[in-house]
Amino acid sequence: MLSQSGDVLPSEYRREPSHSGLIAERDVYVELRDGVRICVDVYRPETDQPLPALLAFAVYNKDIQGPDGAGAMAPQPAWSPLWTGPQEAGDTRFFVARGYIHVIGMPRGIGKSEAGGERTWDSYDLIEWIAAQPWCDGNVGMVGISGFGAEQMHVARQAPPHLRAVFAFDPRGAYGTLGGFREEYPGGVLHLFRYLIAHFGVGHQQRGAPTKLTGEREALWRAALANADYQMYPHLYNVLSMRGQLMPPLFETLIDPYEPEGEAERSEAEIERIELPVYTGSGWYGYTYKTHLSGAQSYWRHLRRAPKKLLFAGPAHLERPFHSLHGEILRWHDHWLKGIDSGILEEPPVRFWVTGANSWRTASDWPPPEASWTELFLTSWERLRPASFTPDSVDDAIPPDAFVQMPLTQTRRIASLRYLSQPLADELLIAGPIALVLYAAIDQPDTNWFVALKDVGPDHGVQTVREGEREIASDLPERELTRGWLKASNRALDPDRSTPGKPFHRLTRAAAQPVVPGEIVEYRIELMATANLFRPSHRICLEIASADAPTGVAGATNAEYVPYHVCAAKTTLHTIYHDTAHPSRLLLPVLDSSR
Repeated sequence: MLSQSGDVLPSEYRREPSHSGLIAERDVYVELRDGVRICVDVYRPETDQPLPALLAFAVYNKDIQGPDGAGAMAPQPAWSPLWTGPQEAGDTRFFVARGYIHVIGMPRGIGKSEAGGERTWDSYDLIEWIAAQPWCDGNVGMVGISGFGAEQMHVARQAPPHLRAVFAFDPRGAYGTLGGFREEYPGGVLHLFRYLIAHFGVGHQQRGAPTKLTGEREALWRAALANADYQMYPHLYNVLSMRGQLMPPLFETLIDPYEPEGEAERSEAEIERIELPVYTGSGWYGYTYKTHLSGAQSYWRHLRRAPKKLLFAGPAHLERPFHSLHGEILRWHDHWLKGIDSGILEEPPVRFWVTGANSWRTASDWPPPEASWTELFLTSWERLRPASFTPDSVDDAIPPDAFVQMPLTQTRRIASLRYLSQPLADELLIAGPIALVLYAAIDQPDTNWFVALKDVGPDHGVQTVREGEREIASDLPERELTRGWLKASNRALDPDRSTPGKPFHRLTRAAAQPVVPGEIVEYRIELMATANLFRPSHRICLEIASADAPTGVAGATNAEYVPYHVCAAKTTLHTIYHDTAHPSRLLLPVLDSSR
């Protein structure tokens, strides 16, 4: 049997093209409620029959979407040098040939759209304009991923009368407006994704000289300028010096790197009011820049009234221009916009790709309710063991481990500790979020914790005293599955929202608390969800570090969707404790692999 692919669903739904020809109306200006005009492209079949419309709307340039963008090159895999993330509006020819109108647009202040005013209702007004056009039958759905997915969930909260359903894959974070701090920067650790992706932006920029800031923002800005961690990165300091005239969203994050008070409560209440059908999800690739993978799960958890489905694709980024999963998109919108019995609601609501097994699996909910929490304990000689610590035994006095990280001004070496299990005797299937309970001390008031989970092996060797068998082989295959992050000063938890596998940190300015140097502190660190089958003779590997580095020089990187983080400017000693009083442990969601 040929192996399956993590971006091709095992579906029998194959609706053939029903329409021919393609009418392209480009640079159509639509006037919104306050008189500002936004610019859209309309693609429709050659027919006088009104049809349902699929809107793709985001802050990315519409001119690199649509059939022209797709016609310039064949779809590029993630490892292609010309893979371009923002080409995400969907396959126009596919939609049009199957009886949909594809509308692609941008909000005010982006590309050819006019500027001015507030963009909150742009997509709402555009949806109602589309529904009133003679070529539309009054039914509107939405498509597109990432920024396009975020816009879908934004307008779903507003419930425009003619929006029937959304397929919001890679939807950005659920907390905040069009995403927010919590899911963009897990654990409050800043990274450079927005800096890197901003170079694809077409936002109107009439910069001029930086203007003076006032009040609290002036004080926040001056504090940011004095932050040694920022000063270590000249390209970030450059953004700060412009006082918001360059990359404004990144500037605001740098001067105020916290979640606003009350944002969690407000966002959850808004999501719970959504009633229109929502299909969401992400891929295991999403842990690298966090917001989509985390956001899809948050939306799923808080959608109480809406018909919903959830999908997690494989570890490779989807091809660009985006055309993957279109059979599933068609099934969803055929059901809700055309009234076709596509069978999509007859299947389990959750489907996810299992790496290691390279196959799809379904569940009734997420995380899978049948998963059991299994603990692996950190112990001496950088090992993971299944046995807990025994009180009043030698376990009381196991000495801690330690590593020292120098700043990137002095080294490219990332120091770490690497904890490995013994080779597994049987298969081990995990699916869901993962957590690390870590007892540690540092010699500074703050640090960043970076935690990676890996699948290592197979390893058919043994460790003995004999020559050549004293070390675990250094050339074993290994595959990184996921990561987690936590800024030590952001360790305060919200106990009402935390679960065993998903600690919920407050992340507000008021909750931030420096660490007392030398004090042993308990940290609960979420590792982003994944699904993996560890095969027999493989090892489970946990790596703990406090920094990473750009893959290029001068703040550059060779993959904008694998961003690096803002690390400490001071040399820091990290001491990891694992004994009876300090049971550092990894919590894994384990499923029965035989089902």
